[in-house]
Amino acid sequence: MYSRSNVLFERAQQLIPGGVNSPVRAFKSVGGTPVFMRSAQGAHLFDVDGNRYIDYINSWGPMILGHAYEPVVKAIQEYATYSTSFGAPTELEIKIAELIVSMVPNIDMVRMVNSGTEACMSALRLARGYTGRNKFIKFEGNYHGHADAFLVSAGSGVATLEIQSVPGVTQTVAEDTLTAPYNNLPAVEQLIAAHPEQIAAIIVEPVAGNMGCIPPQPGFLEGLRQLCDANGILLVFDEVMTGFRLARGGAQELFGIRADLVTFGKIIGGGMPVGAFAGPKEIMEHIAPAGKIYQAGTLSGNPIAMIAGYTLLKTLQENPVIYQQLEEKKDYLVNGLREALGAAGIIHQINHLGSMLSVHFTEYPIIDFTAASGANNELFKRFFHAMLERGVYLPPSTFESWFISHALTRGDLDFTIAAAKAAIKAVKNS
Repeated sequence: MYSRSNVLFERAQQLIPGGVNSPVRAFKSVGGTPVFMRSAQGAHLFDVDGNRYIDYINSWGPMILGHAYEPVVKAIQEYATYSTSFGAPTELEIKIAELIVSMVPNIDMVRMVNSGTEACMSALRLARGYTGRNKFIKFEGNYHGHADAFLVSAGSGVATLEIQSVPGVTQTVAEDTLTAPYNNLPAVEQLIAAHPEQIAAIIVEPVAGNMGCIPPQPGFLEGLRQLCDANGILLVFDEVMTGFRLARGGAQELFGIRADLVTFGKIIGGGMPVGAFAGPKEIMEHIAPAGKIYQAGTLSGNPIAMIAGYTLLKTLQENPVIYQQLEEKKDYLVNGLREALGAAGIIHQINHLGSMLSVHFTEYPIIDFTAASGANNELFKRFFHAMLERGVYLPPSTFESWFISHALTRGDLDFTIAAAKAAIKAVKNS
């Protein structure tokens, strides 16, 4: 079934560390050989062996309208004839900045970068430079990219591979990274009290997506805002996953919570390698060349990425009904999965919000990294492969959110639910 993928993976391991260019793709958590993809269209992936899958990864979020969305593809094709890179300013950079500022609450200025990692790294540097403080608070299981400061108690691939401490991250860097359990305000209060006037920022995934999908508990984000206001700390929302996915204005719009800085990922490039950080003018003008906090990138604002992102975001701005339709599809799938797993007597929790969800095989509510880590990963591993064999491509880790795309049809959702019923039956009988 995966013969060509097996051959390619053997070749890849000779040339690429672990055979993949991002760790979670290696299937380490679930076992087996990663599937090599050839193409994608709408809600479907096609691998090198000719198999078709319904996709619930969506390039880890940005393919909100489906793969190879025709307006984006046409825009890329047109602009590629002008040049793939100038290394000079373009009007497109202004147009997408204007669009983002018009869609997202509480921001005046945007700086384009090349990845979510770079966006979060730069936002943290800005927060430190602006406040004159060095320490920051992050949450266990929240993943903000692979910059040194963020790899303490991180989620995503770090959690998947069970890497407790990352070689290469110095003790000095680690000492400036303070960690608290997600959804735990008292722990944050204790850290602030223990380090008075030393904390520059609190960075948080407003809806965690790197230990499964874990929504904030009532009052959690509000409490962070209050603590930041009371202690001169900047609140940074990492919206690499949630930005433009949960709402046109992201989590800030959805929850009505103001962040001081916000970071975005590849959805603003239509799936191209792009990121950005944004905030009010008062803070953002400290970034060079307007200010002295240095950040640069030769390919930042790449014209191909800019036109792809502009085309996608413009579609979302002009069609707010998309978000309602995404949530309806998600609810239909969640209800079907609950029925399938419940009928089979499988203890489970399904976390979900907007067009994000995750399935955890446990009886306990999943509200933080400790709870997510305690779920039955062995059962998930078998369920993952049973679903893959039936043509449904799930994230290959319990520590990753599933993403719904607008391209999913009712037929795709029914197929997925039927596959889940057959998969869990096969798992129980094996």
